[in-house]
Amino acid sequence: MANAFYFLVTLVFDLMLFVVILRWWLQWNRADFYNPMSQFVVKVTNPLVIPLRRLVPSIGKIDSATVLAALLISLLKVVVVAFLFTGYSSIVMLVMKAGLNIVLQGLYLLFYILLARAIMSWFSQGRTPLEYLFSQLTEPLLAPIRRFVPPIGMLDLSTMVLVIALIFVRIIVETYYNQML
Repeated sequence: MANAFYFLVTLVFDLMLFVVILRWWLQWNRADFYNPMSQFVVKVTNPLVIPLRRLVPSIGKIDSATVLAALLISLLKVVVVAFLFTGYSSIVMLVMKAGLNIVLQGLYLLFYILLARAIMSWFSQGRTPLEYLFSQLTEPLLAPIRRFVPPIGMLDLSTMVLVIALIFVRIIVETYYNQML
C-alpha cells in the first residue's frame, strides 16, 4: 500500500515539475510561443509562475520565476516524501536533494522528448506542431553531436549518442540523489 501511495505522490509532483521545466526550456530556446503545445504549457503553469514574477524579476535570459517555481515544486516533493516515507532530513540535504531532483527530472524529460521525436520520425513527415516543437527543443543539443558523428546513409546516430550520454549522466545523478538521507 505504501509503495502505491509513494508512486502517486511522486507522479503528481514529477508531472508538475515536467511542465514547469518544459516552460523554462521553451523560453530558453525561444521556441514558437504560438505552438499549441507551448500554449498548453504556458496556460498550465501561469497560475504558479505569474504570482512569482511579481516577487522575482528575470535575470537576463533566465526566467527566475519559472526556476523558482521548479525549485518550490521539487522542494515540496522532497519534503512530502521525507515526511511520509523516509523520515527526517536536514534542511540543507532537502534543498540539495530538491536541486538534484530538478536535474534528474530535466534529464528524464529530455529523454522522453528524444524518444517521442525518434518514434514520430518513423511515421510522420515532420509537419505536426508537436514534432516541430520537439525539433526546436532538441536540435540545439543534437547539432553539435552531428559535427562529430555525421549521418550514415539515412541513419542519424546523434540521437542515440545523446541518449547514451543522458543515461550515463542520469545514473550518476540518481546515485547521488538516492544516497542522500
